[in-house]
Amino acid sequence: MLLCAGEALIDMLPRQTEAGEAGFAPYPGGSVFNTAVASARLGLETRFFSGISTDLFGERLTAVLTASGVDHGLAARSDRPTTLAFVTLTNGQASYAFYDENTAGRMLTEADLPALPDAVRAVFLGGISLAVEPCAEAYAALAARASADRLVMLDPNIRPGFIADEARFRARMDRLLASADVVKISDEDMEWLMGAGPLPDLAAALLAKGPALVLVTQGAEGVTAFGAGAPLHAPAQKVEVVDTVGAGDTFNAGFLAGLADADALDKASVRAGLKPETLRAALDLGVRAAAVTVTRAGANPPHRADLA
Repeated sequence: MLLCAGEALIDMLPRQTEAGEAGFAPYPGGSVFNTAVASARLGLETRFFSGISTDLFGERLTAVLTASGVDHGLAARSDRPTTLAFVTLTNGQASYAFYDENTAGRMLTEADLPALPDAVRAVFLGGISLAVEPCAEAYAALAARASADRLVMLDPNIRPGFIADEARFRARMDRLLASADVVKISDEDMEWLMGAGPLPDLAAALLAKGPALVLVTQGAEGVTAFGAGAPLHAPAQKVEVVDTVGAGDTFNAGFLAGLADADALDKASVRAGLKPETLRAALDLGVRAAAVTVTRAGANPPHRADLA
């Protein structure tokens, strides 16, 4: 079983009204929420933890989780508002403006953390929930607890404009990286976090911080895995892109589902070094799932039956 822990919010996606005016339509989203939905749709037993509002948007979020087969019984519910993310698209690439003050997700604290069920073999964390306080410290504490005997996967998904105190964020990220077994990071985020340089050198420096495996996504160029063995590259599939919302989140889910397919969704398997065929199959599932997501408006991950 996988536990996804992190933000659940409403993406306000740009749309045109019948009168031709510019508008926004609400879609359930959030990096970790998307990964939870995608992993369940790909057949991986999934639970979700976050601070979720009891407002109309919170009810919409839980309805999508339920419909996708995600157990959200661990969520901390409150009457605080739901985070809103207004999205603008440029050539299919998304940028965001967040409205997050005093929200149900952001005000989560370590006291709200659940006991981890014995059935949970892996914990996934990421997104803006790692950048804003107090919830970021709560998730860092959860990662540290889980790292003792469970697989921890981290997707920093860095948004520099969302980071109020860079030094504090970097210190927290170092703690999270020390707890992580697998890190998925885009090439842009890698450069922000580790500085400029050849990708293999940056990946090696990131591995030195604690993870056993680093997956670097490069958009249309695909993804490269760096670990104990030789780097392994999986090319992206060529598709007609509608937008990129949720693409990386879906890749994360596909990769984790691929590990589960090989009975390798556990800390020991990753730390011992995945077999090349296991790693390639997991990368391939992630790439194929993400390729479907980008052909759809908003974050709408595929079910397993949707994959070619």
